[in-house]
Amino acid sequence: MSDSVTTPHGISQAEEEPMTSAQTVPAASRLRRSSFARWAHFATAHQERGMSTAEYAVGTIAACAFAALLFKVVSSTEVQEMLSSLIDRALKTAG
Repeated sequence: MSDSVTTPHGISQAEEEPMTSAQTVPAASRLRRSSFARWAHFATAHQERGMSTAEYAVGTIAACAFAALLFKVVSSTEVQEMLSSLIDRALKTAG
């Protein structure tokens, strides 16, 4: 009995040329690897892109909190009286 095994093409393995790495990996797998490599490169090159959205969200919440606090202070009766007296004095001095 011979040591060589016949492939489906009718060629013995001893006669068959060795396959390259591109031939051993299916095309779909190469495409997935290629797209993953592009995604990995993009993700590492643009690491700060996702942070800007979070920073805008935190900044917006802080601005809203500051606006609410400012509205509460300005709408209080003590501050309204101080502001109206300040405006009255300024108008009397000018006029």
